[in-house]
Amino acid sequence: MMPAQERDPAGKPGFRTIALIIATAMFMEQLDITILATALPAMARDFGTSAANLSLAMTSYLLSLAIFIPASGRVADRFGALTVFRAAILVFMAGSALCSLAGSLSEIVAARLLQGLGGAMMMPVGRLILLRAVDKQHMVAATAWLLVPALIGPIIGPPLGGFIVTWADWRWIFYINIPIGLAGLVLSSIYFENTREPAPPGSRFDGFGMILSGLALGSLFFGAELASREGEGRIAIGLVAAGLVFGAAYLRHARRHPSPILDVSLMRIPTFRLSMIAGSLTRVTQGAHPFLLPLMFQLSFGLNPAQSGSLVLATAVGAMTMKAFAPRLLRAFGFRACLMANGVLCSLLYGICAFFDATWPHAAIFAVLVASGFSMSLQFTALNTVAYDEIAPPRMSAATGFYTTFQQLMLSAGVCIAASVLHVGMALGGRDTPVLGDFRAAFLVVTGLSLLSILWNARLAPDAGNEISGHHLRDR
Repeated sequence: MMPAQERDPAGKPGFRTIALIIATAMFMEQLDITILATALPAMARDFGTSAANLSLAMTSYLLSLAIFIPASGRVADRFGALTVFRAAILVFMAGSALCSLAGSLSEIVAARLLQGLGGAMMMPVGRLILLRAVDKQHMVAATAWLLVPALIGPIIGPPLGGFIVTWADWRWIFYINIPIGLAGLVLSSIYFENTREPAPPGSRFDGFGMILSGLALGSLFFGAELASREGEGRIAIGLVAAGLVFGAAYLRHARRHPSPILDVSLMRIPTFRLSMIAGSLTRVTQGAHPFLLPLMFQLSFGLNPAQSGSLVLATAVGAMTMKAFAPRLLRAFGFRACLMANGVLCSLLYGICAFFDATWPHAAIFAVLVASGFSMSLQFTALNTVAYDEIAPPRMSAATGFYTTFQQLMLSAGVCIAASVLHVGMALGGRDTPVLGDFRAAFLVVTGLSLLSILWNARLAPDAGNEISGHHLRDR
């Protein structure tokens, strides 16, 4: 039984408790995705190989995500959400332990594949637990708490990784997952219920669809990742093309299968479709900035990694501050008005980064990034909440798997697009490293894509998500 002080009047666990427990696991995963990049040179020395070859340790993780995220909802319905969530944490911890013990490239790649399997189940199933456990009137606040680690993890990953590699051993990058994972296991066992949805009559597991979606998404993930590396352009283009071909084959298959692994028919639901499209465009910017900012600060401004990291952390400060304001803003103005107005604001704030230069005071840069993190965090809180407004409970597991899959894909696409713009600028200028003008072009391109999301936010119904935000109560 749950402690009485952690239950709301309806007898359910407090939404903050649920959100923060899930956020613990999500933070572990989001941190792990980005922290590894700074350790690759040190790992390469230990393994007697090149840092370029160690990129397989990152792409193997993305491959596992691509293959297994689509199946997460079906597995949760079959075995129970809590069972799968705890198993995912255990698998992630086992993968982390094996990563820390790895003595060769092949061993680290195998361990990262196992880690990816755990991560692929943790994130969507955690979101599913939240959606099923929290009442609609608390969903905005719960989502705001849940999204903080997703925004903070990619920001603090590189500086934390640099600190660990500089002052300790790269293996501690994986050791730190063990206590975090244990905390998630204990707390989820105490506070979560093992919810599940019965399978619809006549449904069956879509094994062939899982293969096709895995090939499509794996190719697209790999292509996006390789596009950020010099000299890999042709391979990246080939992988993206293969991903599109397999994607088309999957769509044809999905139309014929009674319960496809990725249920494309969810896109017929207005709030889900509009949130997916607008969120995808905005996530390009979110994915690009943790990649662009540290590079620009170090290569163009001459800052050291510690100085660069302290500035980039400003966006995490803004994201943390936002969680107290999101419910009030959405209650006052509603989802549509907030998404339209804040969509312009968050895009333009990130666009200001294009005009940073070495003469800007660090305090001014920090202030802009705090405001950017606040605004972007509010945007994703609104998008990730209203997406599920019209989803019926039996389809919630399919919706979380679908949404999370494309969320990860678009974050990778943001890095791909930003890196491509930098490479074009370097090629046109005949340079081996990007200069400030190249970074400015990249910031402006991703800002333009983010601004396009306003066209889709404007199509939301004026009363979309009112039951969640409580906005309709103002008119009574």
